[in-house]
Amino acid sequence: MSVEPYGADEESAAVLRTVGRIIKMCREREGLTQAGLGAQIGYSEEQVSSVERGRRAPVESFLEAADRALGAAGLISGLKADVAKARFPKKVRDLAKLEAEAVEVCTYDNSVVNGLLQTEEYVRAVFASRRPAFSPEETEELVSARMSRQEIVRSGTAFSFVHDEAALRRPVGGRMVLRRQLEHLLEVGQMRNVVIQVLPLASEDNAGLDGPFHLLRLRDGSTVGHSDIQLVSRLVADRREVQLLELRYGIIRAQALTPRESLAHIDGLLGET
Repeated sequence: MSVEPYGADEESAAVLRTVGRIIKMCREREGLTQAGLGAQIGYSEEQVSSVERGRRAPVESFLEAADRALGAAGLISGLKADVAKARFPKKVRDLAKLEAEAVEVCTYDNSVVNGLLQTEEYVRAVFASRRPAFSPEETEELVSARMSRQEIVRSGTAFSFVHDEAALRRPVGGRMVLRRQLEHLLEVGQMRNVVIQVLPLASEDNAGLDGPFHLLRLRDGSTVGHSDIQLVSRLVADRREVQLLELRYGIIRAQALTPRESLAHIDGLLGET
């Protein structure tokens, strides 16, 4: 029985099978076995076999090493972008596409720091807390997908992040991981296209008690919402529901500290950790 990579759908599975066939053709052209190629590039025979069968998404270092070892002149290493997209779970790819089309992204989070702002060690700690636990391969794919999505923050798109203070106090991964995460928030908060706000625990009012959500305002003037809670990842396109989320987000921003006050508050939290 074949086993698809974690989060794979037919589109991504087809990409990985094609990449695997290209690597296999180049390997056989050079007269190398899977074990021989693996020995040259620092991977096991089983890992090479899994890549060639499309069961595993190869990391960039695998593709680069295979390209050099097989004299592929960029044919294999040039597949990195395709593999990176195929590695994303479908719901992540769909969300990433919308983020790329957005002129503004607005988010509210009340449990953990928003994924677009997480440090890599914080990301790993978040996925490590999941039960039942992810396998090491699943974890690497999820971490890679999340870190790749973060490139959009430096694209010039306008971002508004509101965090409940509880998300900034929870020591995900331990005190030092949280410290570096708070430091990262202070750094990103200086970017001209990013606004970070904190809704204090001391606030009596919180219009976001129903949970986290995103709003993406697209280039065509439309707005879509997104929520990801427990086993449900849902895009919201119904205009009435989007209007409700927009109203709710406006109230949440008004209840939160100003951006300047928020960065000072985060700096205070850093001093407490």
